[in-house]
Amino acid sequence: MNRSTGLVLIAIAAIAYGVYRALYLPALLVGPADPLLLAGFVVQAVAGIAAGIGVWRGARWAPLVLVVLGLSIAATAFVEAFVLGIIAYLRALLEVVVALAVTGVAALYVQGRFVPPSRLDVRGPR
Repeated sequence: MNRSTGLVLIAIAAIAYGVYRALYLPALLVGPADPLLLAGFVVQAVAGIAAGIGVWRGARWAPLVLVVLGLSIAATAFVEAFVLGIIAYLRALLEVVVALAVTGVAALYVQGRFVPPSRLDVRGPR
C-alpha cells in the first residue's frame, strides 16, 4: 500500500471515530450523566476529529493527538468498567489493549518511523 493511501485511511478513520463518539454527547447532555464519562467522550470526539484533520494536512502534531486519542479511549473504557461498572471488565481490558496498540502503530506510521513487515529486507528498511 502506498504511504499516502495509508495516511488518508488513518485520517478518515480518525475523523469517523471522532464523529461517532460526538454522536454520544447529546444523549449524555440530556439526562443525568457522570462527569467523567462525559469528559471522556468529549475528549475522544475532539481528539479524533483533530487527529484526522492533522493527519490529512500532514501536521507535525498529528502523532501526538493520535496518542491522546488512544489514551482517552483507554481511560474512558477504564472508567466505564472499573469506576461505573457499565461494561464488563474483560471487554474493557480488551478495548484498552487494542486502543493503545492501534493508536501507537498509527502514530508511528504517521510519524514515519513504522515500517510495515512487507517493506523489511535482510539489509533493513528500504
